[in-house]
Amino acid sequence: MADHLGYRKKFGALGPSTNTIVQPDFDDLRPVGVTNHYSRIIIPNNPVTDDAGFLALVASINATTLDAVDVLKSCEMDYLVMGMSAATFWDGRKGAEKYLAMMSARAGVGVSCGSFAMEAALNACKARRIAFLSPYFPVANDQVRRFFQDCGFTVVRDVCLRRPSPVQIAHSTDAMCRAAIRELDGDDVDAIVQVGTNLSMIRLAAAAELFLGKPVIAINTATYWHALRAVGIADRRAGFGNLMEFH
Repeated sequence: MADHLGYRKKFGALGPSTNTIVQPDFDDLRPVGVTNHYSRIIIPNNPVTDDAGFLALVASINATTLDAVDVLKSCEMDYLVMGMSAATFWDGRKGAEKYLAMMSARAGVGVSCGSFAMEAALNACKARRIAFLSPYFPVANDQVRRFFQDCGFTVVRDVCLRRPSPVQIAHSTDAMCRAAIRELDGDDVDAIVQVGTNLSMIRLAAAAELFLGKPVIAINTATYWHALRAVGIADRRAGFGNLMEFH
């Protein structure tokens, strides 16, 4: 017998304890018959003012990620959706492949993560020249750029919002993100990408597509879309951009 509410699939969802965006974003994207079960990676909300501070943040996330995966295993999840992104881009495509294999081995199920989900989304949209924004610092944007370039995309430009703490990422305003999108856009760009799962852009990205006439892909949308398609769920959802509606 299937789970009473998650009779199609039970998704485990993983994110840092400071992240207040990814859980409601994933729930907004959830179709009937799929349930999301969230586990928090325990980290401190330390200030982040430079590259060194951001590297310390990534290290604190990595230190407790597998413990959070173990918590999810007890609900017998069918699939794991990672609501964290920076670590999934680290050390280029080969490093990301190694990281994904580690996560899948620990979870005992398939895994969707931001880096490879975004690669799949860009390929689905037939975009090759991209620009991206993040709430990160330059050291992390360098890693994101390296991953995309390893995947064969041309990164034309990028913006990092340099948010001052993990919790403050979720306080980023639509005005900040709109300004970044304007800075990134141009005739030399096929698609605009947003990374950083604690930055809420699933609706703003969809709205921007209407005016720019090109894909604007939020990482939470791409990751959840990737998970649905990976388990054979082809539901399409209006209001969250072309990716969810047409692919």
